[in-house]
Amino acid sequence: MEKRYMSVWFRHLTTDRWIVRQPELKDVPFVLAAPERGRMVIKAVNVRAEVMGIENGMVVADARAVLPALLVFDYKPGYAEKLLLAFGTWCIRFTPIVSVDPPDGLILDITGCTHLWGGERAYLKDIVNRIRGAGYDVRAAIADTIGTAWAVCRFGTVTPLIPPEGEQAALSALPPAALRLEADTLERMQKLGFYQIRNFMNIPRSVLRRRFGPHLLYRMDQALGAEEELIDPIRPVEPYQERLPSLEPIRTATGINIALRKLLEALCGRLSKEGKGLRKGVFMGYRMDGKIEQIEIGTNSASCHVEHLFRLFELKVSSIEPALGIELFILEAPVVEGLDQMQETLWNITGNNNQSEITELLDRLTGRGGMQIVHRYLPDAHYWPERSVKEAVSIQEKPQIEWRTDKPRPVSLLPKPERIEVAALQPDYPPAVFRHQGKVYHIRKADGPERIEQEWWIEEGLHRDYYCVEDIKGARYWIFRLGHYNEDKEDMPEWFIHGFFA
Repeated sequence: MEKRYMSVWFRHLTTDRWIVRQPELKDVPFVLAAPERGRMVIKAVNVRAEVMGIENGMVVADARAVLPALLVFDYKPGYAEKLLLAFGTWCIRFTPIVSVDPPDGLILDITGCTHLWGGERAYLKDIVNRIRGAGYDVRAAIADTIGTAWAVCRFGTVTPLIPPEGEQAALSALPPAALRLEADTLERMQKLGFYQIRNFMNIPRSVLRRRFGPHLLYRMDQALGAEEELIDPIRPVEPYQERLPSLEPIRTATGINIALRKLLEALCGRLSKEGKGLRKGVFMGYRMDGKIEQIEIGTNSASCHVEHLFRLFELKVSSIEPALGIELFILEAPVVEGLDQMQETLWNITGNNNQSEITELLDRLTGRGGMQIVHRYLPDAHYWPERSVKEAVSIQEKPQIEWRTDKPRPVSLLPKPERIEVAALQPDYPPAVFRHQGKVYHIRKADGPERIEQEWWIEEGLHRDYYCVEDIKGARYWIFRLGHYNEDKEDMPEWFIHGFFA
């Protein structure tokens, strides 16, 4: 498929924004100025001031001598870039590849997109009319190359739609400035009488290089398609992404669900062919008012099962507010994984596979409460209790070692031991009473000690002597003494509680 690009030019971007926010300035000549070398220099001019002879780069004092009624406002550095970024993000509803073209334009890679609007003319008209309807003076052009689209957008007078391979004919009548050349090069061309690109287009390249340098040839090659020109998209396109534009704005939950199902069918079809499954999905709706509605899901294992993924999204569809209507739906899979060998049988209809039910249950729970509410732990090769377990990445992850069963371990292990106050009958004995969080526990039975040494290759520290103790109510706890008792009674060892048995 041949590449097609659109260039969008905001002729008075920042001043139009001022008028949008303050409509009373529409018929008033004004400029935006900033200090430069001790003088106030004009950086942006509105249409009314431009008609009266005010231009960018003029000193404010000179401009007021020409037009005493001229209003001057402060120019904010970086404001134009922020506006362009906002417009570029808005244009993603028309194409996934949009780039900012400072200081006043955008570049859209529209390859394969225009047929959804009924052709390039309707596509361009829709974009331009929407932007103009928002109060901005804008022009646009479409061509095979970025250079030609840029040139025709700013200097063309015939048609904004350049047919395939029509770059040379479209450029020939335009001025040299349409090639995005430096000011000194344009000045030399003006002195030589090169008022149109056709005046030097057929001159031998060696002559042009010797006279004007290699940059002229580089820009010509870009505009004519002999040199590839790359653009930097505002947001990198996800490799697994499906788009569904709407001919009419969608306002109902039924319409949103239909769009979601169609996108899931297309995306899951791609993933299945590549032996991959979705781990994270993002469903976005681009509204008529420029806002984006978005919901996300995550799965505990890679999945490309349409019905299961649809049910996960369906839990959150009610949070989407269509307002005036959604005109574009996008489904992305930013995180994918290879399918397990058992994935083909995971969704069998016989009901014999319990893993299917577990996976679906976990996905529904996390869909309602978030991914942080479900955790799975596996044994880890450490003696120190805090390091003896690790969190599993997915439900398919297998333990590398067996769970330890030769010593008692609590069902609930505190992430960090908590200090307790104890009263022991004599040193090196388990406590008869301990206090934890202001509550006193009287010990009836005790078993231990089990000594666990610090893992010196990881961290230095004292050993722990663990006891399993039971209070008079039958509750059992896992407590330990840190280090030995010393002869110095003032330097008593500390006691901690570390876990609770069922």
